[in-house]
Amino acid sequence: MPHAGPLLEKPLQLSDLLQVGLKGRSGDPALMSLEAVMSWAELEESSSRLAANYLALGLKPGDRVASLMPNRVALIVHYIACFKAGLVLTPLNYRYTPPEINHALDVSDAKIILSHAERAEDIAASKASSLPLGVIWYGAEESKQPSIESLIEAEPKDPALPRIDPKTPAAIFFTSGSTGPAKGVTHTRESLGWMFASAVQGFEVTSNDVVLPGSSCTHIGGFTFGMSALSAGARLVIARGFDHEEIGPLLRTTRPTLLSMLPTALLHLIREHDMTPADFTSLRLARSGGDKVSAELEKEFMALTGKTVSEGYGMTEFGLAALNPPMGVDKLGSIGLPGPGFVFSIRDEDGAELPLGSPGRLWVRTPTQCAGYWNDVEASAEVLNAGWFDTGDEMKLDEDGYSWFCGRRKQIIVHDGSNISPQEVEDALLAHEAVELAGVVGVIDESHGENVRAYVEIKAGAEQPKAGELIKFAKERVGYKAPEEIVFIDKMPLNPTGKVDRVSLKKIAAAEHGHHV
Repeated sequence: MPHAGPLLEKPLQLSDLLQVGLKGRSGDPALMSLEAVMSWAELEESSSRLAANYLALGLKPGDRVASLMPNRVALIVHYIACFKAGLVLTPLNYRYTPPEINHALDVSDAKIILSHAERAEDIAASKASSLPLGVIWYGAEESKQPSIESLIEAEPKDPALPRIDPKTPAAIFFTSGSTGPAKGVTHTRESLGWMFASAVQGFEVTSNDVVLPGSSCTHIGGFTFGMSALSAGARLVIARGFDHEEIGPLLRTTRPTLLSMLPTALLHLIREHDMTPADFTSLRLARSGGDKVSAELEKEFMALTGKTVSEGYGMTEFGLAALNPPMGVDKLGSIGLPGPGFVFSIRDEDGAELPLGSPGRLWVRTPTQCAGYWNDVEASAEVLNAGWFDTGDEMKLDEDGYSWFCGRRKQIIVHDGSNISPQEVEDALLAHEAVELAGVVGVIDESHGENVRAYVEIKAGAEQPKAGELIKFAKERVGYKAPEEIVFIDKMPLNPTGKVDRVSLKKIAAAEHGHHV
């Protein structure tokens, strides 16, 4: 029997995202980092100017606007401006290499890209400079124009902004599955509006909250946490990095009530010798998602702060789907209850409902669900089924409706909160002249969630390359997704269809067989 979360009444309107904060408190800080503060009025005016100036560049509602940016106050202004102008924001993972940038630009058919000046070399090596409207720079010397700083400051010739149909696309987020390069998850203005409303209700966010997303706002988690906070009139704190040198001072100076971080980053934070219990006293909720929260993290966080880490679950395709309720029972080890607007169903491989307590595939029904994958009807049809979304993740429900994670969706590897496609890494290794077969799996790592391990079979008669050479070869093609270690194997296990058997390789990895290099 399906389990439903609380009802959701209506979606938030993206064009009016800042309305709650503007009412009676327009001079109060809305957005803060260690280097900047912006009031609600300033955020409203800056984003409206930027929206009008984007349209004056020749952009039209529906055009895709890519961004290659770390967390900055200007990135949040950019997102809100895209909402106001009806542009489709297309954030790229900041660790993308030129080939990955090219893939995202090709798929999305972006008209323009916003980039941090420190990525100028990668922008020059990619297709970005040949986009119809080129590059907008952040943090660049004055010679590089246009800059987002100047577009935020300049009074537009025509300040009028369009009315946009809520059914139209609002964002494309690139996410890796187990096969092939990243797909563009497409959210409409309506699905994002529902997503923000669900997060506000689920986290019980009010205008009294100070919200610190300690993760990238180019990923759905940090993005949703940040945007939903602003929509509820809460103050948003921007972390420019996720180590204790950035997060520590932010905890002490901004006194957040809500903190969200990836498990590995949170573990590193609390293990730093200068972090004290007093640093965490302002928090009413510390949340972690993007990967499994270990028992070790729970134990150490409780020992330092006296609080639990509340685990949640979500996907780029529908946002935050489950959480342990802030004011209810937090079952350690579980991902919690279905969030507001979500219905969960546990099914077998044929799509039939399973009895309570039986592990199976999690299917989700929610108004926050994406419209599909950008220009990929086939991939969309694989996961969308009569209003339901097949996550492919293995879960089970207990008698109280709490969900327990049992297995990773389709063998994707989660390294530092980023999804890595085994096939993409295998393809990079197979491009090496000496490699006959490659199989890539994730191995548990306390610091990174999972590390990438590649099993490699060398071609008959070929000279075996050094492991470091192969890793460097892969890194040139897939950047941060390249394997941390190579295990050379005499005969690659194959499944009945003749493909590399990753399930067997996972078992080999678990048993720690093979020659580690």
